[in-house]
Amino acid sequence: MTSGTRRRPTSFDVAERAGVSQPTVSRALSGSPAIAEATRRKVIAAAEALGYFVDERAARLRRGSTGTLAVVVICREGDSAASINPFAYALLGSVCVAASERGFETLVSFQSREGEFFGHHQEQGRADGLIVIGTTTNAAAWEHFRGLDAEGRRVAYWGSPFDDLDWVRSDNRAAGRLAVEHLLAAGYKRPCFLGALNTPQVQFTERWEGYAEGMRAAGLEPCLAPTVNAPTREEEGRRAARRLIERGESVDAVFAACDAMALGALEAFAAADMAVPGEIGVMGFDDLVAGRFSRPPLTTIAPDPAEAGAALVEAVLDEGDTARRRVPVKLIARGSTAR
Repeated sequence: MTSGTRRRPTSFDVAERAGVSQPTVSRALSGSPAIAEATRRKVIAAAEALGYFVDERAARLRRGSTGTLAVVVICREGDSAASINPFAYALLGSVCVAASERGFETLVSFQSREGEFFGHHQEQGRADGLIVIGTTTNAAAWEHFRGLDAEGRRVAYWGSPFDDLDWVRSDNRAAGRLAVEHLLAAGYKRPCFLGALNTPQVQFTERWEGYAEGMRAAGLEPCLAPTVNAPTREEEGRRAARRLIERGESVDAVFAACDAMALGALEAFAAADMAVPGEIGVMGFDDLVAGRFSRPPLTTIAPDPAEAGAALVEAVLDEGDTARRRVPVKLIARGSTAR
């Protein structure tokens, strides 16, 4: 130790100052009921005076827990952090909060490149479990993390493209039905679904199914404005809306599979001088912050990110059948459908 460097206090120093044994210090600071309250207060006072802090990680490891959850955010290869769906960030934050409320820290990584995927945190003793969220467009990443699903591993997935995994998802069919109910109640006569079917994004297909159920229940024929691959979801929505305009169909509202597509559709309708919400209504799914400030503000449907984050943490940490859970959704009505 170099001159002038202060030695870090140990539990033995606390024991000496408090006039008790080192095992008594350990039990007192871990909350053991075997220690008298007067002794506990004396030990705590000695620890505070010396600046001694319990090594929580070491204590958890002795109890068979790392006190950490790993979270992997799957990204599209080549995308920057700014290109990630903002809902993924909201969900990530909610997972971190929910884990913290359970006394766990989070170890977060953003992964996109094949050959560099990693999810063996549990095997390495770095985390008690794994949560995987992110874009479904990175098929290689999902295949990799799908392979981690095995007996004894604690993994939960948000928005998984695979039904056989322990996923947590929004109640997407309820969202589709809710969208139809809202648009018809607002006075629209022929709402159309804007999105892609039969893609890895299972949640989009589920929203279409709910929309179609709602339309048929109202005695109406479902309508699809299909999207095709584009560099961004916004561009997918923009192109699909343009094709809808060019076809000249009697559609007077669109329910987009996600807010990003809806925002692109808003741009296309504005460029075609179609008034929203008067001439055509637009709504999406996710409740992105950008939608609150679009012109007009975007009506949307979304799960509560806090509830979604808590559900993922529960699926990893709690015993019992918490897998394959649906998170309820709610309508957030704004100007884009306010006729």
